[in-house]
Amino acid sequence: MPERVPLRLRGLPSAVVLGCEVPAATAFRARLLGLAWLDRDRAGAGLLIPRCRSVHTVGMRFALDLYFLDEDCEPLAVRRDVPPGRLAYVRGAKAVLEIPAREGGEFSAAGP
Repeated sequence: MPERVPLRLRGLPSAVVLGCEVPAATAFRARLLGLAWLDRDRAGAGLLIPRCRSVHTVGMRFALDLYFLDEDCEPLAVRRDVPPGRLAYVRGAKAVLEIPAREGGEFSAAGP
């Protein structure tokens, strides 16, 4: 039985970033909460947060791989295995792609 999509992610537009189709957090609630308080299996493929250069991992139940993207959605920097309760920031980033840690292996060559 497929897992229900979390309410905050329902109806969001999707985007293909680095070959991965993910919801784009365009709604206030989705931007504020991101993947926080979700179990790893409900987080799906991840979440794109446009117009963003910093994220927090407060309330996360699992570590994240964070891809800080430029205006062309190319990686500026990658922060791997960011544990709960942290803040990550990259100057000049235009968006952040949040992926459950170790699930973005196909992107391992991307970014510093």
